[in-house]
Amino acid sequence: MPTPPLKAVTLTHVRYTKGDQLGHFLAWVSLVPVFISLGGFVSHLIFRRELQGMFFALGLFISQFVNDLIKKSVQQARPETCALLETCDSHGWPSSHSQYMFFFAVYITLLTAKGIGGIWKVKSKWAFLFLPWSMALLTMYSRVYLGYHTIAQVLAGAALGAFLGWVWFWVVNSVLFSYFPMIEESVFGRMFYVKDTSHIPDVFKFEYDNARAARKNMASKSN
Repeated sequence: MPTPPLKAVTLTHVRYTKGDQLGHFLAWVSLVPVFISLGGFVSHLIFRRELQGMFFALGLFISQFVNDLIKKSVQQARPETCALLETCDSHGWPSSHSQYMFFFAVYITLLTAKGIGGIWKVKSKWAFLFLPWSMALLTMYSRVYLGYHTIAQVLAGAALGAFLGWVWFWVVNSVLFSYFPMIEESVFGRMFYVKDTSHIPDVFKFEYDNARAARKNMASKSN
Protein backbone atom coordinates (compact mmCIF):
# COMPACT_ATOMS: atom_id res chain seq x y z
CA MET A 1 0.00 0.00 0.00
CA PRO A 2 1.56 3.35 -1.05
CA THR A 3 2.34 5.86 1.68
CA PRO A 4 0.04 8.93 1.43
CA PRO A 5 1.78 12.26 0.84
CA LEU A 6 2.61 14.30 3.93
CA LYS A 7 1.55 17.89 4.51
CA ALA A 8 3.21 20.20 7.04
CA VAL A 9 1.52 22.63 9.41
CA THR A 10 2.98 25.96 8.25
CA LEU A 11 1.67 28.31 10.91
CA THR A 12 5.12 29.78 11.60
CA HIS A 13 7.12 28.26 8.76
CA VAL A 14 8.18 31.25 6.65
CA ARG A 15 11.07 30.92 4.21
CA TYR A 16 13.51 33.58 3.02
CA THR A 17 16.77 33.57 1.08
CA LYS A 18 19.73 32.73 3.27
CA GLY A 19 21.84 35.83 3.90
CA ASP A 20 19.05 38.23 2.93
CA GLN A 21 18.71 40.48 5.97
CA LEU A 22 15.65 42.29 4.61
CA GLY A 23 14.03 38.96 3.86
CA HIS A 24 14.81 37.78 7.39
CA PHE A 25 13.18 40.90 8.83
CA LEU A 26 10.13 40.57 6.58
CA ALA A 27 9.78 36.89 7.48
CA TRP A 28 9.30 37.96 11.09
CA VAL A 29 6.93 40.72 9.99
CA SER A 30 4.76 38.17 8.19
CA LEU A 31 4.29 36.40 11.54
CA VAL A 32 2.66 39.48 13.12
CA PRO A 33 -0.88 38.05 12.64
CA VAL A 34 0.19 34.98 14.63
CA PHE A 35 1.63 37.14 17.41
CA ILE A 36 -1.55 39.24 17.53
CA SER A 37 -3.81 36.20 17.70
CA LEU A 38 -1.84 34.08 20.14
CA GLY A 39 -0.16 36.81 22.18
CA GLY A 40 -2.67 39.63 21.99
CA PHE A 41 -6.15 38.15 21.91
CA VAL A 42 -5.42 35.04 23.96
CA SER A 43 -3.84 37.23 26.66
CA HIS A 44 -6.82 39.58 26.44
CA LEU A 45 -9.24 36.68 26.86
CA ILE A 46 -7.37 35.43 29.93
CA PHE A 47 -6.66 38.70 31.70
CA ARG A 48 -9.13 41.33 30.41
CA ARG A 49 -12.31 39.62 29.12
CA GLU A 50 -13.62 42.79 27.52
CA LEU A 51 -16.58 42.39 25.19
CA GLN A 52 -15.08 44.82 22.68
CA GLY A 53 -11.94 42.70 22.51
CA MET A 54 -13.89 39.46 22.27
CA PHE A 55 -16.00 40.70 19.37
CA PHE A 56 -12.89 42.17 17.74
CA ALA A 57 -11.29 38.71 17.83
CA LEU A 58 -14.52 37.10 16.58
CA GLY A 59 -14.52 39.52 13.65
CA LEU A 60 -10.98 38.53 12.70
CA PHE A 61 -11.98 34.87 12.88
CA ILE A 62 -14.99 35.49 10.61
CA SER A 63 -12.77 37.47 8.22
CA GLN A 64 -10.36 34.55 7.91
CA PHE A 65 -13.27 32.15 7.39
CA VAL A 66 -14.51 34.37 4.53
CA ASN A 67 -10.98 34.43 3.11
CA ASP A 68 -10.82 30.64 3.12
CA LEU A 69 -14.20 30.36 1.37
CA ILE A 70 -13.12 32.80 -1.35
CA LYS A 71 -9.80 31.04 -1.89
CA LYS A 72 -11.52 27.68 -2.31
CA SER A 73 -14.06 29.21 -4.72
CA VAL A 74 -11.63 31.21 -6.88
CA GLN A 75 -8.70 28.78 -6.63
CA GLN A 76 -6.15 31.24 -7.98
CA ALA A 77 -2.62 29.85 -7.95
CA ARG A 78 0.23 31.44 -6.06
CA PRO A 79 3.22 32.87 -7.98
CA GLU A 80 5.76 30.50 -9.54
CA THR A 81 7.96 30.77 -6.44
CA CYS A 82 5.44 28.56 -4.65
CA ALA A 83 7.41 25.48 -5.80
CA LEU A 84 10.47 26.66 -3.91
CA LEU A 85 8.37 27.64 -0.89
CA GLU A 86 6.33 24.42 -1.00
CA THR A 87 3.03 26.30 -1.01
CA CYS A 88 1.66 25.36 -4.44
CA ASP A 89 -0.98 23.14 -2.86
CA SER A 90 -2.73 26.23 -1.39
CA HIS A 91 -4.46 29.10 -3.16
CA GLY A 92 -3.27 32.70 -3.19
CA TRP A 93 -6.22 35.05 -3.84
CA PRO A 94 -6.86 36.96 -1.68
CA SER A 95 -3.88 37.08 0.71
CA SER A 96 -5.05 36.07 4.19
CA HIS A 97 -2.13 37.85 5.88
CA SER A 98 -2.97 41.16 4.20
CA GLN A 99 -6.66 40.69 4.91
CA TYR A 100 -6.00 40.01 8.59
CA MET A 101 -3.73 43.00 9.09
CA PHE A 102 -5.93 45.51 7.26
CA PHE A 103 -9.00 44.31 9.15
CA PHE A 104 -7.00 44.80 12.35
CA ALA A 105 -5.72 48.27 11.35
CA VAL A 106 -9.14 49.55 10.26
CA TYR A 107 -10.88 48.26 13.40
CA ILE A 108 -8.22 49.77 15.67
CA THR A 109 -8.51 53.08 13.80
CA LEU A 110 -12.28 53.19 14.20
CA LEU A 111 -12.02 52.33 17.90
CA THR A 112 -9.56 55.19 18.31
CA ALA A 113 -11.62 57.64 16.27
CA LYS A 114 -14.71 56.89 18.34
CA GLY A 115 -12.75 57.07 21.59
CA ILE A 116 -14.03 53.64 22.61
CA GLY A 117 -12.24 52.36 25.67
CA GLY A 118 -10.52 55.66 26.34
CA ILE A 119 -7.13 54.05 26.95
CA TRP A 120 -5.17 56.55 24.87
CA LYS A 121 -4.72 60.22 25.62
CA VAL A 122 -6.04 62.60 22.98
CA LYS A 123 -2.56 63.89 22.14
CA SER A 124 -1.03 60.44 21.64
CA LYS A 125 -3.86 58.27 20.30
CA TRP A 126 -3.27 59.16 16.65
CA ALA A 127 0.47 58.52 16.96
CA PHE A 128 -0.47 55.07 18.30
CA LEU A 129 -2.08 54.21 14.95
CA PHE A 130 1.30 54.38 13.21
CA LEU A 131 2.14 50.91 14.54
CA PRO A 132 -0.84 48.88 13.20
CA TRP A 133 -0.82 50.63 9.82
CA SER A 134 2.94 50.28 9.37
CA MET A 135 2.67 46.61 10.28
CA ALA A 136 -0.22 46.16 7.82
CA LEU A 137 1.76 47.72 4.96
CA LEU A 138 4.94 45.83 5.84
CA THR A 139 3.03 42.54 6.06
CA MET A 140 1.52 43.15 2.64
CA TYR A 141 4.95 43.95 1.20
CA SER A 142 6.55 40.95 2.90
CA ARG A 143 4.17 38.49 1.25
CA VAL A 144 5.18 39.74 -2.19
CA TYR A 145 8.88 40.10 -1.40
CA LEU A 146 9.12 36.58 0.02
CA GLY A 147 7.29 35.15 -2.99
CA TYR A 148 4.12 33.91 -1.30
CA HIS A 149 1.73 36.19 -3.22
CA THR A 150 1.41 38.44 -6.23
CA ILE A 151 0.76 42.17 -5.90
CA ALA A 152 -2.84 41.65 -7.00
CA GLN A 153 -3.37 39.01 -4.31
CA VAL A 154 -2.13 41.20 -1.44
CA LEU A 155 -4.08 44.22 -2.70
CA ALA A 156 -7.24 42.11 -2.85
CA GLY A 157 -6.60 40.88 0.69
CA ALA A 158 -5.99 44.41 1.95
CA ALA A 159 -9.16 45.76 0.33
CA LEU A 160 -11.32 42.91 1.62
CA GLY A 161 -9.84 43.15 5.11
CA ALA A 162 -10.40 46.90 5.29
CA PHE A 163 -14.00 46.51 4.09
CA LEU A 164 -14.81 43.67 6.50
CA GLY A 165 -13.15 45.57 9.37
CA TRP A 166 -15.38 48.59 8.73
CA VAL A 167 -18.54 46.44 8.38
CA TRP A 168 -17.83 44.41 11.51
CA PHE A 169 -17.09 47.55 13.53
CA TRP A 170 -20.49 48.93 12.49
CA VAL A 171 -22.23 45.64 13.36
CA VAL A 172 -20.60 45.46 16.80
CA ASN A 173 -21.02 49.10 17.81
CA SER A 174 -24.36 49.87 16.17
CA VAL A 175 -26.22 46.56 16.47
CA LEU A 176 -24.60 44.26 19.04
CA PHE A 177 -23.55 46.97 21.49
CA SER A 178 -27.08 47.22 22.91
CA TYR A 179 -26.79 43.56 24.02
CA PHE A 180 -23.55 44.11 25.97
CA PRO A 181 -25.34 44.73 29.32
CA MET A 182 -27.40 41.57 28.83
CA ILE A 183 -24.23 39.55 28.12
CA GLU A 184 -22.56 41.01 31.22
CA GLU A 185 -25.51 40.00 33.39
CA SER A 186 -25.94 36.56 31.83
CA VAL A 187 -24.83 33.33 33.48
CA PHE A 188 -21.89 33.20 31.08
CA GLY A 189 -20.91 36.79 31.79
CA ARG A 190 -21.04 36.40 35.56
CA MET A 191 -19.26 33.05 35.53
CA PHE A 192 -16.30 34.28 33.44
CA TYR A 193 -16.30 37.93 34.64
CA VAL A 194 -17.03 39.25 31.17
CA LYS A 195 -17.32 43.03 31.14
CA ASP A 196 -17.62 46.12 28.97
CA THR A 197 -15.63 49.25 29.86
CA SER A 198 -15.93 50.96 26.47
CA HIS A 199 -18.19 53.61 28.04
CA ILE A 200 -15.50 54.68 30.53
CA PRO A 201 -13.50 57.70 29.30
CA ASP A 202 -10.14 56.59 30.73
CA VAL A 203 -10.04 52.88 31.57
CA PHE A 204 -6.47 52.88 32.86
CA LYS A 205 -7.14 55.73 35.29
CA PHE A 206 -10.45 54.19 36.35
CA GLU A 207 -8.83 50.85 37.17
CA TYR A 208 -5.83 52.51 38.80
CA ASP A 209 -8.00 54.69 41.06
CA ASN A 210 -10.26 51.78 42.03
CA ALA A 211 -7.31 49.51 42.78
CA ARG A 212 -5.75 52.14 45.04
CA ALA A 213 -9.07 52.82 46.74
CA ALA A 214 -9.61 49.08 47.38
CA ARG A 215 -6.11 48.72 48.83
CA LYS A 216 -6.63 51.71 51.14
CA ASN A 217 -10.00 50.35 52.21
CA MET A 218 -8.46 46.98 53.06
CA ALA A 219 -5.64 48.68 54.97
CA SER A 220 -8.09 50.76 57.01
CA LYS A 221 -10.14 47.67 57.90
CA SER A 222 -7.05 45.75 59.04
CA ASN A 223 -6.16 48.64 61.36
